[in-house]
Amino acid sequence: MEPLFGVFPVPDAERQDAVVEQVLLADRLGLDLVGVQDHPYQRRHLDAWTLLSYLAGRTERVRFFPDVANLPLRHPGLLAKAAATLDRLSGGRVELGLGAGAFWEAIGAWGGPVRPGPPSVDALVEAIELIRRVWAAERGIDVDGEHYRMRGAHGGPPPAHDIGIWLGAYGPRMVRTVGRLADGWVPSLPRLPLEEVPPRQDAIDAAARKAGRDPARIRRVANLNGVIADGATVGWLRGPADHWVEELVKLARDLRFDGFVAWFDGEDQLGQTERFAREVAPAVRAALA
Repeated sequence: MEPLFGVFPVPDAERQDAVVEQVLLADRLGLDLVGVQDHPYQRRHLDAWTLLSYLAGRTERVRFFPDVANLPLRHPGLLAKAAATLDRLSGGRVELGLGAGAFWEAIGAWGGPVRPGPPSVDALVEAIELIRRVWAAERGIDVDGEHYRMRGAHGGPPPAHDIGIWLGAYGPRMVRTVGRLADGWVPSLPRLPLEEVPPRQDAIDAAARKAGRDPARIRRVANLNGVIADGATVGWLRGPADHWVEELVKLARDLRFDGFVAWFDGEDQLGQTERFAREVAPAVRAALA
């Protein structure tokens, strides 16, 4: 797949104008993706879906996805409707990142279900089927799951394009779910240590083949954190643009990632975004070509 490059602005309400400016710059500079984390219980954060919708209306080409949507606090049927609506209004520029859930105490404080462990994955599997049925504009949807229920619901409208479901997955069962049911994998590195990536990639491939799917059609997007700074390299993704290029090429060639979404340390988010778009992304594309 053609590699994708994007940014991951923190939806900080105190910096809302700067967040918008960073995304507008990413759009002007030709970056491909904007991912926004979805933590509704975080008092400092703007609501992810409202922010994504506003940003989509202010931009022309960049694609958006929740990175990743907080499924326990968003009913999958309504989440499907919201994603399809935004996809239609934006001209097909939406993908759907999903997570099984985390920070369960905070989710419970907001009245959401507290289901760590296997039940959270069970709920995610149910949600994926339900979301796809809503996107297919099925009529009379009946779902009687352990976690989600619908009675004679009518889906639709369908999205403008086939929205990809990208899972933020780390555990063995979640990774297998990527291969079996999803369109993409979106882990954060090095939260997932680099040496643990290959077995997870293999598990995705094996699960996809077992389900009769082509593993090559599953996109692999890495969330990355660092800073582009001239001078000596002081850590992984903490150094000059050449260091970033070298490391991203390794991620593509050795660890099989085909998308990179970066969030940057420090206050100069515009400068970092510009350097990523002008100095890093083109050089990585050229090296991989």
